[in-house]
Amino acid sequence: MTDTIFITTSIPYVNGAPHVGFAWELVLADVLARYHRARGRRVRFLTGTDDNSLKNVRAAEAEGADTAAFVRARSDRFVQLGRALGLSNDDFIRTAFDPRHAPAVERLWRACDAAGDVYRSSYRGAYCVGCERFFAPHELAEGGCPEHDTPLERIDEENYFFRLGRHQGEIDRLLQSGELRIWPDVYRGEAYGWVEAGLADFSISRSTARARGWGVGVPDEPGQIVYVWFDALANYISALGYAGGAPALDEFWDHGARRIHVIGKNVTRFHCIYWPAILASAGLRAPSDVVVHGFLTVDGRKIGKSLGNGVDPFELVERFGADRLRHYLLRHFPLGRDGDFSTAGLVHAANDELADQLGNLLQRVLVLLEQNTGGVVPATASEDSLLGGSLAEAARRAAAGARTELERCDPQSALAEVFAFVRACNLQLSRTEPWKLARRARESRDPVERAALDAACQGVLADAARGLLWAAALLEPFLPDAAARIAAAFGAAAPGAAPAPAPTLPEVYADVPPEWSRLGRGAQIRRPDVLFSRLASD
Repeated sequence: MTDTIFITTSIPYVNGAPHVGFAWELVLADVLARYHRARGRRVRFLTGTDDNSLKNVRAAEAEGADTAAFVRARSDRFVQLGRALGLSNDDFIRTAFDPRHAPAVERLWRACDAAGDVYRSSYRGAYCVGCERFFAPHELAEGGCPEHDTPLERIDEENYFFRLGRHQGEIDRLLQSGELRIWPDVYRGEAYGWVEAGLADFSISRSTARARGWGVGVPDEPGQIVYVWFDALANYISALGYAGGAPALDEFWDHGARRIHVIGKNVTRFHCIYWPAILASAGLRAPSDVVVHGFLTVDGRKIGKSLGNGVDPFELVERFGADRLRHYLLRHFPLGRDGDFSTAGLVHAANDELADQLGNLLQRVLVLLEQNTGGVVPATASEDSLLGGSLAEAARRAAAGARTELERCDPQSALAEVFAFVRACNLQLSRTEPWKLARRARESRDPVERAALDAACQGVLADAARGLLWAAALLEPFLPDAAARIAAAFGAAAPGAAPAPAPTLPEVYADVPPEWSRLGRGAQIRRPDVLFSRLASD
C-alpha cells in the first residue's frame, strides 16, 4: 500500500447555478487535500459535475435550450467556482463530455453483470426527479419528497436492477470492521440502520424514452439508459482511468492509503451502501472514508438550486474575498449539523477572528519589529526570551491537535485548534508587553540593565514572529491566500541584497515539527497591506 490519498467531492447536477452549500463541500475537500500534501503524501483531488441527469434535461427544456449546450455552460460555472474559492483540485470531470467516463461506466456495468448482480424486472413506484431516486411509502412526507417538498411522479416500466441484497453481509462487514469509516458517527449509525432493516435491490437503468435519450446507454440495450446514480458514482474511478486500467487507478484506488469521499447528508445511502456494493460486485475496493456534512439553510430552509433560495458564492467572494468565505464555512458549521447561513454571521466571524485576532497580531508584530529591530527577525533563541518555551509548546500542541482532527476528516475542529494558538500568540504579546521593554531600555542609564531589557524585547519579538509563521503554516490548508501573505511579510530581501527567494512556511504538519528557535531567524520583514480589514455591519 502506498502513501497516496484520493479525495473527491460529490458531483452536483447542473440544473441550476452553484450555491454556497456546495461551496462548503468544495472547501472541506480542499482543506483535506492541502493537509495531506503538507504531510508529504501524494494527493489526487477530484471534483466535477453530474451531467447525465433527467433534471438537467428538463431544466434545458424549460429554457428552450439544447441539452448539451445547456449542460456544458452550467458545468463551466462549477469550474469557475473552484477557481474563485482557490481550490487545489488536480482534476475536474464532466460526465457527459469527458472521454474517460462513458467507457468506464460500461466496463463497470459489464463487471457487475458478469458477477451475476444485474437482472431485468418491472418496477412501479414513486420517483423524485430532484433526488433522482425512488421512494418507498414509509419514506415519504405526506406523499411528497421530504427534501424538495414536491409531488412525486408515478413510474411504471421495465428496468435493469442491481442485487443489492446479495451484498448486505459485505456492507455490514465494512462498517463493523472500520474498513469503511463514516464521519461523523451519527451518519455511521444511519448506515447501520439501513443494513439492519435489510437492503432491497434497486433499479440501475431508465427507459431511453423517459431519459430523453440523454445519458450513457446500457451496453447492448438501446432501449435503456444507465441510471444516473450508477453513472455518477462511477466518476470516482472513471477519472482514474478505470476504462483502460490506467496507472492512476492502481496508485490511488487499488493500492492507495485512503479513498475519501466528501458528500452532503442527502446522498449518504448512495455512497455508504450502493457504491461499496457496486464496487464489491466489480471486484474493487470500497472507499476508506465518507465525510458527511449537513445542509446550509436560509431562515431554517435548506439551500438548493431547485428550491430557488440559493446564496450566490460568486457574489460572496467578490464582496468579502475567498478567505473570509472559506473561514466562515469551515469555522462555524460543524460536520454532522445543519447551519443557518447569513452575511451578518460571515461579517461577525471575519471581524472577530480574521481582523481583530489574526490581522491585528500581524500588524502589531511587524510594526514592533520595524521600530525595534530594523525590520529583522532577531536570532534570539526562545529559551532566552521571557516566554521561555511556553509559546513553542503551545505551537506544538496546536499542530498535534490539528493533525489529529484532520486525520479524522474534521476541518472545523482542526481550525478551532489553529485559532486557539492565534489567541495564545496574542495573549503572550499582551502579557510580555515588548513595547514597554523597549521603552525601559531606551530610558535606562544602566548599560547592563539596558542590554538585558533590549535582549528581552528582542526575544519576545522573535517568538511573536515565529508564532505568526507557525500560525500561517497551520492555516495554509484553510486560508491559503492569507497564509501566503503572512509568509511574504517575513520574506523580503534585505536592503541592497539580491532578491529574496519565494518565502516558504515551516512544515508544521510533519511528523517531526521544525525547530522552533530557527523559524524566521534573520528574516527581513515587509509590511503588506492590511491582512484583513474590519467589515461594516449591514
